[in-house]
Amino acid sequence: MPKKYHIPTKTAPPRFHPVGKYTTVEFRENCAGSCRMCVKKNCVYNIFTENMLHASTMAEPEYLYTCMSCFRCIQECTRGIFSRAINPDYRTLGDDYWCSDILHRLWYQAHTGKVPVSGAGYRGPFVAPGFDSMWTDMSEIVRPTRDGIHGREYINTCFELSRRVTRLEFNPDMSLASAVPPILELPLPLLFRLSPDLMINEHLLVPMARAAQVLGTLMFVRPQDVTPALSPYAHSLIPCLTEADFKEHGAMIGNSRVVELADAPGIEKVFNAIRNIQPEILLMVGIPLDSRAASRAADLSLTGVDSLHFYADEHGNELNAASPRFLKEMVREVHLKLVENSIRQKINLVFSGGIAMAEHMAKAIICGADAVTADHALLIALECRLCGRCRDGLSCPVKLDEPLDMQWGSARIVNLIGAWQNQLLELMGAMGIREARRLRGEVGRSMWFEDLEREHFGPLFGERKVSGLG
Repeated sequence: MPKKYHIPTKTAPPRFHPVGKYTTVEFRENCAGSCRMCVKKNCVYNIFTENMLHASTMAEPEYLYTCMSCFRCIQECTRGIFSRAINPDYRTLGDDYWCSDILHRLWYQAHTGKVPVSGAGYRGPFVAPGFDSMWTDMSEIVRPTRDGIHGREYINTCFELSRRVTRLEFNPDMSLASAVPPILELPLPLLFRLSPDLMINEHLLVPMARAAQVLGTLMFVRPQDVTPALSPYAHSLIPCLTEADFKEHGAMIGNSRVVELADAPGIEKVFNAIRNIQPEILLMVGIPLDSRAASRAADLSLTGVDSLHFYADEHGNELNAASPRFLKEMVREVHLKLVENSIRQKINLVFSGGIAMAEHMAKAIICGADAVTADHALLIALECRLCGRCRDGLSCPVKLDEPLDMQWGSARIVNLIGAWQNQLLELMGAMGIREARRLRGEVGRSMWFEDLEREHFGPLFGERKVSGLG
């Protein structure tokens, strides 16, 4: 049995005080001031030790970034003067999709490398748009002997980027007659990509590339963003080229294991030219995730491409559509199109856009993806607040437009992915699935609100005209 894939995490504290969800409210004139068992001193999570504003004169409330919502401090204050409220600045973070709760969880995971757990439990909606209208089957979690990621059970999260051979042929002497293409297996179904919608600079790319190298994954990069500082990580980069410019970047192709070409009519005609530069190179085609994505995937699957990479928008929505569908429906459409044409097993599908949490990675795989990419989540791990100032040419409030400590930046990203991997392992263990490739397209292990509503309430009340979900 191969050695288990393990991501080493190490605490990487934030450089700037994060925008906390809660703020304390104290009626200090009634404070005894001499309690030996002050609720702040005895917080089981040491929240107030990390938030030392209370040790000086209280010029402003404390913003509790890592509060676990156990409410012990409020319940045990002997004078009953301690309370808590939502920080008004917290409500302004992000947008409708990349909401403040998601940013807060990503910051916590990048800081600690741990799975975020709240003492107050889940307080979100039972169903909501996008991935929140899809639930996974946890029926195996009741097994009393399940020891999951911490015990003897081996859960494989690997996936391939290389084209698969589905039929082998042998010579009369039983030697292999089939040509076996190069095999590239990555340990986690997650790739990196820095979104051009936000900030891209060398200060961000270098720690991300280093984290990709540590994790054994790959990062998409535009040739205009490649600088000499990235040369030590060339083996972990996927250059995103076009039919028009690939000849200008022969050195980059020669140093890479995978190269992506932007989709264009007749793009398959340049595959041989690229393989002449680097015979062992794996080819990927980048395709907009629009109404033509499924049919285009079917066409390209018949060529010599190894993987297809589909780009949704930053919220995981279909491109170029008046009423865009969400990522999970689009992944399902592309996957089933290839299944219908009996070519799904030969090729790999990677999807970008809207992957904000570890559960999104698992749910996308259930819908039919082989892997997904992290984009905005990587910037958020580096304390980005998605304020949009960089889009307007303004300075970044957390100085992401200035040099970063590479060790700190890569550690934050490694911590985030380590927490995501633990959540993927726990989910797969609870589902009784020991192989990530076995999870691909396994929609029978999931429940979709739209289907349940149609099946159970449709006969009584009719179907929704506009669901608003997905």
